[in-house]
Amino acid sequence: MSTDVLVLNTAVTDFRSKEFSFVEKLTGPGGLAKCKTSDMPAYTQEHYKQWIDAGMVTAGGPGNTAPLIAKACLKAAVGVNLGKGDFGGLDAQGRYFYDMMAKNNVDMSQTFVHDSLPTGTTFIYEKINNERGGLAYFPNANNDFDFEYFKKSVEKLNPKIVFYMYSGLSDRGDANGGKDLADFIKWCRQKGIATLVDSHTLTGNPQKLIEEKAIIAEYALLKPLLGELDIFFTSYDEARMIANAFEENIAEQDFIINFLRFLSSRYVNFKIFGVTVKDGAYVVCKDAKGNTAEPKKITSRFMGQGVKDLVGAGDSFRAGVVTYLAKNIEKLKNDEIDIEEAIQMGNLFASLYIKSPLNDRYGNIKSFTKMLEMVRGQ
Repeated sequence: MSTDVLVLNTAVTDFRSKEFSFVEKLTGPGGLAKCKTSDMPAYTQEHYKQWIDAGMVTAGGPGNTAPLIAKACLKAAVGVNLGKGDFGGLDAQGRYFYDMMAKNNVDMSQTFVHDSLPTGTTFIYEKINNERGGLAYFPNANNDFDFEYFKKSVEKLNPKIVFYMYSGLSDRGDANGGKDLADFIKWCRQKGIATLVDSHTLTGNPQKLIEEKAIIAEYALLKPLLGELDIFFTSYDEARMIANAFEENIAEQDFIINFLRFLSSRYVNFKIFGVTVKDGAYVVCKDAKGNTAEPKKITSRFMGQGVKDLVGAGDSFRAGVVTYLAKNIEKLKNDEIDIEEAIQMGNLFASLYIKSPLNDRYGNIKSFTKMLEMVRGQ
């Protein structure tokens, strides 16, 4: 039996504390930063283990998607780099990530143990006054992602969908101006596999960057990539920065609609492009005749109170969409997907995820059949 979804790359453990004020020396107030391994604070493995035991940690990257897909009773796998150490062959962060995935029935057979680099680690500064704290990401082993190695994972697992996360966060994965990733995705598509890549670039304060119309070079990595993708979603903030990096002057009025028109006219091989917003998503897709429909908004039916934490909201949305697409893979290939249901499944996953406590982020996800009944109001 083939794997439904193979999620690749950014394995990371996210540590949260009110004590991590050092983060904002790296990021600026409320900022984000991709940092160098050499700049990691000198915490010991015992420190990390204590924080893990104290529940100060969550699994990021594929940890925000693969367990949700598995909880919906699909066969999910991850292909990731983890650091070598004394905890059953892994470092403390890698052991936590591995065990959390395995506990939730995610196939971990395609784990690469890196001899010299630790597992990707993020420090999140939780400010006491509820202001946005900084976030410092250390890619570590993720920086050495080897496409040739993970091609073997694709061949072994034969997934319906390959989901690579994230463009912009791996030195080796982003090499040659993004062409290496584009070539890998093209190789997957030639094998009949549907493809999705998520983009994430940690650079400064997003709102300030938008106001300044800053050009973030990492978003230009998408130029060779988008023409090889079946599915691509981005947030509104990132859409603005993508437009800047592409040097596209897209009108402020109806920006999202015009942004999607731009993408769908420039990259014609796609099946679904979308921009997520607080209350749903705007999408453009192909119809059964291969024609590109006009972009439209699909408003979430699953908003409401009770949000515990917004970290991972976009990842969990994509997990829901990917789950729906994997269950309807032939319709996706034939441009016959019910885009309304697909997006509402993403909205449902995201809503349940962000309303879950940090120590049980996957607990509200049910089987695909039950989730579909909720989407259809049954």
